[in-house]
Amino acid sequence: MKKTFVLVVLFILPLVAYLFFASGVNNFGRLPVLTEDVLDAPENTDKITFENKITILGFLGNNVELKKGNAFNLNQKIYKPFYEFNDFQMVMIMPLGTEEKVEELKAELGDLADIKNWKFIFTEDEKIRAVFNSLKTNLSLDENLGSHFVFIIDKDKNLRGRTNDEEETTKYGFNATSVAELNNKMEDDVKIILAEYRLALKKNNADRTN
Repeated sequence: MKKTFVLVVLFILPLVAYLFFASGVNNFGRLPVLTEDVLDAPENTDKITFENKITILGFLGNNVELKKGNAFNLNQKIYKPFYEFNDFQMVMIMPLGTEEKVEELKAELGDLADIKNWKFIFTEDEKIRAVFNSLKTNLSLDENLGSHFVFIIDKDKNLRGRTNDEEETTKYGFNATSVAELNNKMEDDVKIILAEYRLALKKNNADRTN
């Protein structure tokens, strides 16, 4: 009996502990998929697409001035730390008629950072609603076709987010009016998805050389 107990302590328990922690690391290393096959970006002259891109998707709406603070928060807290990563982009889907205000916004953002990966798509109202609805969230656009929330879309056009958020349980988007939320939650989640793709790339490269 003593021998059996010693064997369990020496061999079985460490193995169980290893499997437990290995599982935890694996779960932490992937950002959950909340919605599959989000609609791609509406047709546009710049050929902007969500495919094969890590996209931060937003909807500033008709009243660009009202959401300008959101854009500045995103620029400082999310865009600047990550814009130099390959395939990272910030995409705002805008109603037709906002082009002039967006140019003003881009000029202001350009004073603070290289805005090469800030993308703006101008399209019809129904196409904006279609993309937003395809996210299948518990959120909605306001009367100006805008939202304070932004979303992480992966290279396969899936919405990524949190399934165990301490405040919302399922967290579909991040409130760009809250610097704390961008700092404490969204930045971490963007790091996770970037790391996920970097690890996948390393594995693929290693497999090719073997």
